[in-house]
Amino acid sequence: MRRTPRDTEASARRVTRRALLMGAGMSAMVAALGARMRFLGVDQAAEFRLLAEENRINIRLIPPARGLIQDRNGKLIAGNEQNYRVTITREDAGKTDAEVEAVLHRLSHLIPMTKDDLASTMKDIKRNSAFVPIIVAERLDWHELSRISVNSPALPGVSPEVGLSRVYPRDIDFAHIVGYVGPVSDKDIAAQESPDPLLRIPKFQIGKIGVERWMEDTLRGSAGTKRIEVNALGRVMRELSREEGVKGRDLRLTIDADVQNFVQARLGDESAACVVMDVTNGDIIAAVSSPSFDPNLFVRGISQKDYSALTENDHRPLANKVVQGAYPPGSTFKMVTALAALAEGAIDENSTVRCNGYLEVSGRKFYCWKHSGHGKVDLKKSLAESCDVFYYDTCQKVGIDKIAEMGRKLGFGARADLPMSAISDGLMPDRDWKQARYKKEWLIGDTINASIGQGYVLATPLQLAVMAARIASGTEVEPRIIHSINDQPVPVPPAPSLGLEGAKLRAVQMAMFEVMNGQHGTGKGARIADETMQMCGKSGTAQVRNISSAERDSGVVSNDNLPWKQRDHALFVAFAPADNPRYAVSVVVEHGSSGSGVAGPIARDALLRAMTGDIPPLSAYPPSQRGRMETLLNALKLRLPDGSPPAPSKV
Repeated sequence: MRRTPRDTEASARRVTRRALLMGAGMSAMVAALGARMRFLGVDQAAEFRLLAEENRINIRLIPPARGLIQDRNGKLIAGNEQNYRVTITREDAGKTDAEVEAVLHRLSHLIPMTKDDLASTMKDIKRNSAFVPIIVAERLDWHELSRISVNSPALPGVSPEVGLSRVYPRDIDFAHIVGYVGPVSDKDIAAQESPDPLLRIPKFQIGKIGVERWMEDTLRGSAGTKRIEVNALGRVMRELSREEGVKGRDLRLTIDADVQNFVQARLGDESAACVVMDVTNGDIIAAVSSPSFDPNLFVRGISQKDYSALTENDHRPLANKVVQGAYPPGSTFKMVTALAALAEGAIDENSTVRCNGYLEVSGRKFYCWKHSGHGKVDLKKSLAESCDVFYYDTCQKVGIDKIAEMGRKLGFGARADLPMSAISDGLMPDRDWKQARYKKEWLIGDTINASIGQGYVLATPLQLAVMAARIASGTEVEPRIIHSINDQPVPVPPAPSLGLEGAKLRAVQMAMFEVMNGQHGTGKGARIADETMQMCGKSGTAQVRNISSAERDSGVVSNDNLPWKQRDHALFVAFAPADNPRYAVSVVVEHGSSGSGVAGPIARDALLRAMTGDIPPLSAYPPSQRGRMETLLNALKLRLPDGSPPAPSKV
């Protein structure tokens, strides 16, 4: 059937309309696609380029070199040494745990690895991403590293590397001050609000105690980065670029390494502590806790045997007795009672008390250490001969609150602001303290006990050194241990005055001089013979057990006949030179029995070492002691890295 012209025309109109609609639709689609392509290819090009780079490029952190720690003269205390180590990357070692364990087993035939080492490494591998290198062993020697390199075809994923590790070249001398570093723990990370990404690096080490811990942010530095190209599985293809991190800042301490070493050797095997302090600016020249330990053991991974030997030692080598040990100060506290009474006008330097061997208060007898008594005693004699009765009487005139106020002014009961671990506040008690602590009233017997440094009073060796330094200088000098950071000195603010009248302070200073140099002074056995270096001091012997009335009547058992832990503590504080004080010292020897006989000579030798800058000369000792001291100092010389034997006496 033929179509009419009208039908053909109508059909053409319909085709044209559909074509136009289809063309318009296609044009719209093309326009939309073009716009989308422009958006993705131009507007979002930078973002997609970054995503592409992230799929191809990984950025990894490079641990920075840790800052050095030096003594006041630049001698190295804590440094970094080259460390050969081996790492394993799981994704290169195998797809399954069994394959990775097989590689580690083969590696254990080349370097020493225990079952515990293997288990610990597998634990670290499972906790981290497959492409993160895990340290398997450190401190390898060159031969071990060579064996690994030669056998590398049989050790997929295993890589020998060279890094840096912390080292303490003076081992035991600075263990309690500087501390040590160790691997980051989950507890370390949880303790920080925004942990440094460096802390996530497996086995990255941070400070654990001492200066290493409290100055961690200063010593750590900033991480570097390296850009590496990886494939779709995350395998490293090549290193594209590297930007080294910023090394941690160096610290210089106020400690003199040679004085520190001498004092450490001088304390020997005693359970003791000694502090030497510059009275002019608070610099701690030496701070020794004995016995000590080797911090390198902790850096390298201490064995259970070595750790048990430290923790089971009754001399407590891990404790820093300088700031952690809190002891009854004994008679070294008598200067506090004396200064409190002088400042309040309760006594003057000519006030006297008769000592008959005891003082009876409220029906109770308080005994002097000298059973027969000291007779008529003034301030100078009371300190020189350490008469207890003088202070029993004096403390009742001034009261505990004023004594406590003076004690705090001299440093008791105050926590030092130092970068050291577990610093004790000590204890300077008063009426309010006892009421708050025990819900009991303060008694006159408490005051009498406190007046001679017994009862509730406790002090650290550092606080005793601060007391001696403040009495010597007349200022509230504060102890410090950081000398400079990156060779920039840490400013020392001027110390305010104690506010004590010069004559009253000098009265106590002269009484301390009499302790060491008077005919009947309890410390004369530890005196310095050289008049240019004479010292002022005070001994103390703190009881650690109660003495019953029955024992006192029958005769007090000698310390020599008691078990070590029941013997009295021996204490001594001093400063020198007497006419122009420069250094103060404190010594505490746990269960040392005699302050003047045991702690005093150590304090003298420490002061001489600081003042002379070398092994003490024999001419500084009394002639009767020079033979014995020559033998002692020559024996010490064998334990010292520097110095020379003492010169023979010409007298």
